Amino acid sequence: MKRRNFVQSSVLAGASLLTTGVLKASALAGCAQPTGEAAAVAGDKPFNLNYGIHDGIFKSHAGDDFIDQIKFAYDKGFRAIEDNGMSGRPVEQQKKIGDTLAKLGMAMGVFVQPGLGNDSNMLATGNSDQVEKFIASCKQAVEVAKRIGSKLVTVVPGDFARKLPIGVQTGNVIEAIKKGTAILEPHGIIMVLEPLSDNPDLFLRTPDQAYAICKAVGSPSCKILYDMYHVQRNQGNIIPTLDLVYDEIGYYQIGDNPGRKEPGTGEVNYKNIFKHIYNKGYKGVMGMEHGTAGTGKEGELALIKAYREADSFI
Repeated sequence: MKRRNFVQSSVLAGASLLTTGVLKASALAGCAQPTGEAAAVAGDKPFNLNYGIHDGIFKSHAGDDFIDQIKFAYDKGFRAIEDNGMSGRPVEQQKKIGDTLAKLGMAMGVFVQPGLGNDSNMLATGNSDQVEKFIASCKQAVEVAKRIGSKLVTVVPGDFARKLPIGVQTGNVIEAIKKGTAILEPHGIIMVLEPLSDNPDLFLRTPDQAYAICKAVGSPSCKILYDMYHVQRNQGNIIPTLDLVYDEIGYYQIGDNPGRKEPGTGEVNYKNIFKHIYNKGYKGVMGMEHGTAGTGKEGELALIKAYREADSFI
C-alpha cells in the first residue's frame, strides 16, 4: 500500500496515531477539547502537546488502580497514556482501559510488543527461531491493539550478534522487520523501533541507525521511537538529530538526564525541544517514560508543575 494512503486511513482508524513529517493530520482525539461525558469531568486545561502518563505516576493521589490514575491525569490536563506492559495485562483489564480512554477522549501511546524485551529477541542473528518468535509477537500485538485502541507498538531488535559483520546483522534485522510490517500494515499499526542506551550490547543505539533501517524496510508500519533520554545519553544533539531523521519519527518519549525523571530535573532544555516539536506540527503522544524526582503527593504535584513549565512555550 502507498505510504500516503496508508497513513490517511490509519489516522481515521485511531485517535492515538502519531503525526510527523510524512505522517500528518490536523488533530487527534487525544489533543482535542472534550465533549459529552468527558467535558462533564474536565478539570485543568489540556497541554499544548499531548503528554502520555504511565502506570504508577499518580498513584499517591489516585491509588494503585491504573484506571483511577488515568481519570486523575485527565482532570489535570493530560490527554494520553502509554503502557509498556499492556500486553501482559489480563484481557478484561485491557478492554476496560480501552473503554476508559474512549469515554474520556484520550489517546493511547505505545505498548511493548508481546514477548519482546531489550535483549530477549535476537533479530540480528537471522536465526529462524528468532524470526518466528518475532512474527508471532506481531500477530499478538494486533489483538492487544484492537482492545485498547492503539496504533503504536514498541520494538527493540535485541543484542548484537558479535560473530557476524555489522552489515549482515543489519540486513538480518531489516528482513525480519519487513516480515513484521507485513502483518501490522493491513491493520494500520506502526512498530516504532527504539534506539537505546542501556548497555553496549544492544544492536539499535542511534536514531540515524534506525533511520537507515526504516528507509530499507520501506513500510509506513516501520518508524522510529525517538526517546530523548536515550538520545541524550548516547550522543546529545537532540534537536539537530531530530531534524535529520524527522520524516521517519513515529513517536517521542521523554526523560531528563541524568536520573531519567521529569523535565527540569536534569540537563535537557525540554521547553525548547517541546517548542521545536510543536512548531513542526506534531500532534501525537509524547510518552512520559520516566520516574518522579520527588515522592508522594508533593512529588506528583511537582511533576505536574514541571510539565506546565516546560509546556509554556507559546
